Parts: sequence; C-alpha cells; structure tokens
Amino acid sequence: MRKKLIIINGVMGVGKTTISRALYKELEKSFWLDGDNCWMMNPFVINNENKNMVLDNISYIINSFLDNSSTRYVVFNWVIHTDEIMKDVLDKINNNNIDLYKITLICSEEELIKRIDKDIKLGLRDTQNIQRSLEKIHLYKNMNTIKVNTSNKSIKNIVKEIKDIVIGKNML
Repeated sequence: MRKKLIIINGVMGVGKTTISRALYKELEKSFWLDGDNCWMMNPFVINNENKNMVLDNISYIINSFLDNSSTRYVVFNWVIHTDEIMKDVLDKINNNNIDLYKITLICSEEELIKRIDKDIKLGLRDTQNIQRSLEKIHLYKNMNTIKVNTSNKSIKNIVKEIKDIVIGKNML
C-alpha cells in the first residue's frame, strides 16, 4: 500500500494548524509536522542561510516519517505561498512510492480577519498579521493545488472534506 503525503498550505490565519492537527488524529498510522516548528528562532530572521536550514529540517523530518515502516499518512502544513516554494520543499522529499496531495485552505477576507482577530485577543498574533495575510491571500488562488474553502465550515466538516479527497484519490 502506497503512503500518502498530504501538504496543507494557506495564508497565515486560515486554519492550517487546527485542521492538520484534527486530520492527523483522524488518520491511523499518521505523522504530522507543522513547518513553523522547524523555524522557531528569536529574532525571526529571513535570509538564505535560514531558509535553507528550514527546508533541510523539514525534508529530514518528512523523509524520516515516510521511511518509518508504520507510516500510512504524513500530514505537513506550512505557509507555502508559491508553486516555486512548493517545488523547493518537494525536491528534497523522497517521493518514490507515495501519493501526493497538495491542498490549499482558503477562506473569505472577512473570515480571515475574524480568525486573526480571535488569535490577537488570545495573544497568539499581532495586529500586523491581518495586513500581511490580506496582502498574500491572492497568491494561493493560482497555485497548482486542490482548494478547500474553510469559510463557515466546522473543523469536522473540513477534515471530512480532506479525507474524502485523500481516500477518493483526487491527486495533483
């Protein structure tokens, strides 16, 4: 049986972590990696050295998950806003004998603002996150991925929709 790599991307605040956590709990023999955990640094510095380090970290962990004999599913989420970045990630993954699912979570601008506002009140984000997310939201619409609209849907329904895609073999 082929292993399945499920990459979930989307703009900051769309719900990638929440959905990925719930999805991996629903899939037996699964592993989950939140890409943000591979780039925990203070101060947060974006430069070529750090980008390469993060890609190496991500690929090492995903490849280790895929190599594990008990693995059936690997769920990976991250803020991947271009097909070029997606390719950079995938170029480092041993994708022999796996089924790949590239899923972009999208939502309305109003819903995104509401979700980020909630995170701001919880102290998880700052007010600048709204503007940064709104500036990048359009980039995800043109990516070569399966789009899942999360607006006005429960976590349970979104997870079911993604499971239907993965089990139904709608691959990109």
